[in-house]
Amino acid sequence: MIDQVLPGIYRIEIPLPNNPLKATNAYMIRGEKRNLLVDTGFNTEVSRQAMDRGLQELGVKMENTDLFVTHLHSDHSGLVNYLAAPETMVWMSEADGQVVEASRDISHWGMFNGFLIVSGLVDSGVENDYTKHPGYRFASEVYKHFNLIREGFEIEIGDYRFRCVATPGHTPGHMCLYDHNQKLLLSGDHILGKITPNITAWDFETDVLGQYLQSLDKIAQLEIDTVLPGHRYLLTDCQGRIEELRKHHRARLENVLDIIGGATMNTTQVASRMRWDLSFKQWEEFPWGQKLFASGEAMSHLYHLTVKGDLEMSLENEIAWFRKK
Repeated sequence: MIDQVLPGIYRIEIPLPNNPLKATNAYMIRGEKRNLLVDTGFNTEVSRQAMDRGLQELGVKMENTDLFVTHLHSDHSGLVNYLAAPETMVWMSEADGQVVEASRDISHWGMFNGFLIVSGLVDSGVENDYTKHPGYRFASEVYKHFNLIREGFEIEIGDYRFRCVATPGHTPGHMCLYDHNQKLLLSGDHILGKITPNITAWDFETDVLGQYLQSLDKIAQLEIDTVLPGHRYLLTDCQGRIEELRKHHRARLENVLDIIGGATMNTTQVASRMRWDLSFKQWEEFPWGQKLFASGEAMSHLYHLTVKGDLEMSLENEIAWFRKK
């Protein structure tokens, strides 16, 4: 499905088969000589066909179109190699671009296997198999020609002049596009409506939830009338949505503390007791992927509370355990 969301900007809805997100919003921004495509969808036949139809309907060829990828997740970067023509500039943050370049490298997934162990998922009976991860299954074929960018890089296309705004949290190098004159934000997965971005900690090197909350504060300082997110519908109350996201994480942190109480628990034990907006009522019913992302989100909150000093963490038999101080 294609719809014009703003003058010169078209949303191409890219289906995500068997995924609760249902679709990724790819945005085509028309220019006089070149166009800009923001995000891509999974590396699957269904996603490829939807993108091909969208480009054909808009009369756009990739030879005169550049590509901006907001972050590393395969529902946003999966078609990079498929789409990029020799003439295409592909822009991505340095941190996330390096991960996408290595996404087909088996050694890259060692960290992920470590998470399955340290979280307690493997101990609870979850299979330690990185090939089930959508980041592996639907990743782009190897692509080594990213133009790696940083905060402040500018892209001018048509009537829009975008500045890249680093918003780490959802991923280490998540990047938004902001046009001050148009008061427009292309938010990737940093700000979504209705659904909340998954904030996952795969290790204990970075307080990713703390990063995400700081990135929300950063965006809150900008003048924004319209947000074009990576999933679902556009937003016109950015400040209101930011406050809702802050409130969501405050409630989740309180929920985690209530769950732990006076006990010592690992990440999976906490995740299995948290409130999730899913059709599955019992933890045992959660599919492999949903247990993975729920535990990753639980770990980000547990580690944030540890950094704040509300919890203390210890390692025993390669599993991280948390208790109140």
